[in-house]
Amino acid sequence: MSEADSSMQIELESGKRVKVKAANVLLKFEKPSPAELISEGQRLAQEIDLDLAWEFAPEGEFGFADLARDYFDAKCSTAHQVGALFRLFEAPHYFRRAGKGQFKKAAEETVKAALLGIERKRQQALQIEQWATELAAGTCPQPIADQIYKILFKPDKNGPEYKAVVEATRRSHKAPLDLLQGAGAISSAYQFHWKRFLFEQFPKGVGFPKLLAPEIKDELPLSSAQAFSIDDSATTEIDDALSVQGLGTGTITFGVHIAAPGLAVQPDSAIDKVARERLSTVYMPGWKLTMLPDEVVQAYTLIEGRDCPAVSIYFTLDEATLAIQSSETRLERVRIAANLRHDQLDAVITEATLTDAEVADYAFAAELAFCFRLAQALKKQREVVRGKPESFNRPDYNFRLDSGGATEPKGTEQVSISTRVRGAPLDLIVAEAMILANSTWGAWINELGLPGIYRSQASMAPGIKVRMGTRAQPHAGLGVAQYTWSTSPLRRYVDLVNQWQIIACARNGRTAALVAPFKPKDAQLFSIISGFDAAYSAYNGFQNGIERFWTLRYLVQNQISELTATVMKDGLVRADTLPLVFKALGCEPLPRGAHVKVRITGTDEMTLDVHASLIERLDEVLTEAPEAEAEAEDEDEEAGAGPLTLALDMTEGEEAAATATEAATP
Repeated sequence: MSEADSSMQIELESGKRVKVKAANVLLKFEKPSPAELISEGQRLAQEIDLDLAWEFAPEGEFGFADLARDYFDAKCSTAHQVGALFRLFEAPHYFRRAGKGQFKKAAEETVKAALLGIERKRQQALQIEQWATELAAGTCPQPIADQIYKILFKPDKNGPEYKAVVEATRRSHKAPLDLLQGAGAISSAYQFHWKRFLFEQFPKGVGFPKLLAPEIKDELPLSSAQAFSIDDSATTEIDDALSVQGLGTGTITFGVHIAAPGLAVQPDSAIDKVARERLSTVYMPGWKLTMLPDEVVQAYTLIEGRDCPAVSIYFTLDEATLAIQSSETRLERVRIAANLRHDQLDAVITEATLTDAEVADYAFAAELAFCFRLAQALKKQREVVRGKPESFNRPDYNFRLDSGGATEPKGTEQVSISTRVRGAPLDLIVAEAMILANSTWGAWINELGLPGIYRSQASMAPGIKVRMGTRAQPHAGLGVAQYTWSTSPLRRYVDLVNQWQIIACARNGRTAALVAPFKPKDAQLFSIISGFDAAYSAYNGFQNGIERFWTLRYLVQNQISELTATVMKDGLVRADTLPLVFKALGCEPLPRGAHVKVRITGTDEMTLDVHASLIERLDEVLTEAPEAEAEAEDEDEEAGAGPLTLALDMTEGEEAAATATEAATP
């Protein structure tokens, strides 16, 4: 429209007039109209063979008009020049920009590499298209099946497998989990949960390297005690045993004996590295992944009929008052006289038989009776510190799978669920003995100036969790001045770490801090705590989830369509006879503690959902103690009652009985 020395006013096709700098103008023309010129230029641009144009182009910098004249004609039209400009802009792999309207051809190696990249992208696009088509048609390509858990939970969003799943879900209008399950990528709900856990926690597999259990070089004296352990029949990692000496003399020597891998396994050894990587044994119905290889476990486990190396703590007590007069830690060999089994003896060894010697017809009856009397006294002392009694208002649940002789579960086994009331006599005996040992050892290593891995709880107020640290602090929930985990070194890595510190104390006394594996403020301890916290949480989460799976399978196998339950909050209910928390429609307005009957309308073993609705409110209204309510809410959060969460963008849909944990863990 007008032109000055440094700028121009131009009119766009829309009629809008704008001012531009003259230096930004690449081409002036009068005819044809801008729309016609652009259209013709775009048509001509597609006629330019890039390989040929690259051959024609000069070695130095050149303008788009120069290329048009060399390629088309010395008197090429404005449309040809515009076509050359468009084509040059479209092909940065052939021509690099060197200024306004100026270009320079790329090196031959650059062009070849760029063309290979373009071809790879084209082939990848074709592959994505093919895979998406197969998925939408109900068939899962093998490359996608091989990466199914990565795609769902830790996807590479630039990967062709992920893109194919996204495209297939768009076409089929299905959620990714439904799509992949329908295409046969997921063989069963059990395998889905199991393999997902292995993918997330054991990406290198669950096998162990070939390891030999090192021998204990210490010349250990043989204890005069005859010890017995109390575990479940399925237990292979027998960490702890008890002994009682001096019955009837007025002074009792009560012994807690712990398996002693720490006497042979050293920090940074091959076995230590394996244990530190796993950090804990993983438990689940019918199966477990041990922290240590079985051949290592069997070298140190407290198996009956054997003189086993042990880290023992002996308490001298007044037989009448049960007052603890002293304690002593020894490194020794202990004769394990018997491995008593919960599942075989819970119905035989009861409070009645433990308090009436005339009806007690089983091994170690007198010793167990004393242990039970001591456990009751220790529990009562702790409850005074706690300020309230411990309440075991819900049972523990045991899962048994009828595997027909198979080893690892397949997900199709017949499941049975039984209960064991928390605080049963044998549970109480073991739990109180372990709390006593852990608390005493925690105080001892702290007194000698060594750090350890402690568990503490500042108060029992709602929301105050149990935490791990390296300083001895009170554990309000247990009612003790300090508390370590050191009685399960075959099953938990922090126990093994603490055992190393205890062994240093037993060997060196007041000079233990000079030779202990871990010194005050040792960064390794904080790293171990962090890693253990994460792994233990993940393992417990998986155990809760897989137990929920088997509970849903139990409902189906036994054709259970109705349950009685107790209302919690926001429509959540807890089944009275099963380890199951779920939402039931119609229970939202009911108060906590209301007793109801609900109808199970469906279950989803993939998402672990239960669909239920209220049938009727029963007469009885149960009221839980405040601390039980808080505990219940914590358990509900850990139970994994919500639907499965995937990593795909378009996805649809603690110590909670610390006194029972030591005794109940298989």
